Parts: sequence; C-alpha cells; structure tokens
Amino acid sequence: MSWFLYLIECSDASIYTGIAVDVQARYQQHLDGKGARYTRSHPPQRLLASFAVPNRSIASRLEYHVKRLSPAQKRALADGTLPLPLAQPALLDADAGE
Repeated sequence: MSWFLYLIECSDASIYTGIAVDVQARYQQHLDGKGARYTRSHPPQRLLASFAVPNRSIASRLEYHVKRLSPAQKRALADGTLPLPLAQPALLDADAGE
C-alpha cells in the first residue's frame, strides 16, 4: 500500500504538511473541520501537492523533514523546483527490508 506526503495551502498562506493513504479523503476531512487541529484554525484553501512514497515509515520520516522547511521551500517542493528528499539514504536504509 502506498502512502502519500501532501502539502495544503491554508487561508493565511501557511502550508500544512501531512501524510495519508487517501489524500483526497484526508483533504476533505481537513475541509470539513475534522482534520488536524492546525487546519481547523487555519482553514485549507487548496491542495498544493502530493507525493507517493513506498510505506508509512518513509512517509513519516519525510514528513518530519519537510515540516522543517520554510514556506518558500515547501512551495518550491510543490512546484517541482526543489527535489523531494526521498533519495536521502538515511530515509531509505532503515526500510530496505520492507
């Protein structure tokens, strides 16, 4: 089963980062006010991007890394000018056996 890392632009121009198996269903939860606490106080405006990853472990590690990026870097990631750090060996080594 593939997991996804996704980026949501909120109404205040902030960018929320999350992971899910079904991005559209999760985005709808955010829109309905049933998603993360952050998106309840910063309403989602649009889904910026989503990226398929092999498993939840890698998705979680990637989420941790991406959440530390600046909003400008997250926008660059969404528009493809900044590469997804999935190729980092540290993210993949621990999951080689999965």
